[in-house]
Amino acid sequence: MKDKKKILFQNDKEGLLKAVSKDPYVLQYASKELKNDKEVVLKVVLESGHALQFASEELKNDREVVLKAVSQHGHALKHASKELQNDKEVVLKAVLQNHYSLDYASKELQNDKEVVLKALLQNSYAFKYTSKEIQNDKEFILNALS
Repeated sequence: MKDKKKILFQNDKEGLLKAVSKDPYVLQYASKELKNDKEVVLKVVLESGHALQFASEELKNDREVVLKAVSQHGHALKHASKELQNDKEVVLKAVLQNHYSLDYASKELQNDKEVVLKALLQNSYAFKYTSKEIQNDKEFILNALS
């Protein structure tokens, strides 16, 4: 079936767009051109943000695409460009969708008290992904827990 999908969707934009609602991971079988087609990738990440992993590097660095992806699935931050893993708005959207996504944020944002607090409010387990500086900030921790 994998080979069949690869043949079916490699260059068929219309077919790919129809198939996305049933299986957003069909993007992995698309041609480089379709993986770099913003219309296609936006539709895919709205179905499954995690499918961002199959987008072109250019679109993994497209703020609009990545914001849509992390809003749908916070873990999509893992596949975003380093630049967008350091974009506070993108990371906030990701941690609000899924606290585990803090693990994929830049070191700088893992040390940002606003970002960390939002993640901790989702689930205290996010503490594991904070900076050592935050983990040792007793005042911040006490305030976050209260």
